[in-house]
Amino acid sequence: MNPHIPHSIAPPAMLGHLWSHRDLLVRMIKRDVAGRYKGSMLGIAWSFFNPLIMLAVYTFVFTVVFNARWGMETEGGRAAFALQLFAGMIVHGIFAEVLTRSPSLILGNVNYVKKVVFPLSILPLVTLGSALFHAVVSLVVLLLAQLLLSAALPATFWLAPVVIFPLIVLAAGVSWLLASLGVYLRDIAQTMGLLATILLFLSPIFYPLEALPERFHPFILLNPLTFIIEQLRLVVITGQQPDWLGLLQYLALAALVAWLGYGWFQKTRKGFADVL
Repeated sequence: MNPHIPHSIAPPAMLGHLWSHRDLLVRMIKRDVAGRYKGSMLGIAWSFFNPLIMLAVYTFVFTVVFNARWGMETEGGRAAFALQLFAGMIVHGIFAEVLTRSPSLILGNVNYVKKVVFPLSILPLVTLGSALFHAVVSLVVLLLAQLLLSAALPATFWLAPVVIFPLIVLAAGVSWLLASLGVYLRDIAQTMGLLATILLFLSPIFYPLEALPERFHPFILLNPLTFIIEQLRLVVITGQQPDWLGLLQYLALAALVAWLGYGWFQKTRKGFADVL
């Protein structure tokens, strides 16, 4: 079947279409990850060192330069702050990579649009899969740090993938939408880096939500990263159960965004070749 011809965007058909190309998707994710470090001396090891270096920089700046606190009555001092910070950075890293790379996906793969019979809808998922690979590496670093600091992992640490899953679904929908819009509106690519930075500082990454005046809470909670960051910290750092009802509600909304994003992508892709 020609993947460029229109086909149903009903959820079962959408899932079936993506599942049928799962092997190709996995191969392309591997190639994307390997290609990022091609030619470097340390190779894929950079995926481990990059988050460690950024963690050290952010921790120094916010605990030493700005003297930030995370309720430093808690044990661990700067190390505890670093764990809280790192958990937030993992969540932000997934979404930020999707935001910044998605608008240029089709523009950077013109050959797939014009010359090759190719399922274009998996391109955004390649970007998401690459982001998830780096998130998994960072999560392993976080768990190792938690183990060194506390000599034990909380019993709820295995729930981390469950907590992050709704964000993955949301990011897929956003990626499909941005990949399509990036073809027709080139300015989208220029604004996403700025949006990623805004989300970084308007998320409770460098500060706890409780540190803000209550009048600002509704605005911070509108940030799609806030809830997931808070839940990841609960299961990985404090050992508490997540807000299951909140996760289900988030997942339902994320699934709607994913379906709409996929539908928009499929509706607009027939014009990609003409624009490019």
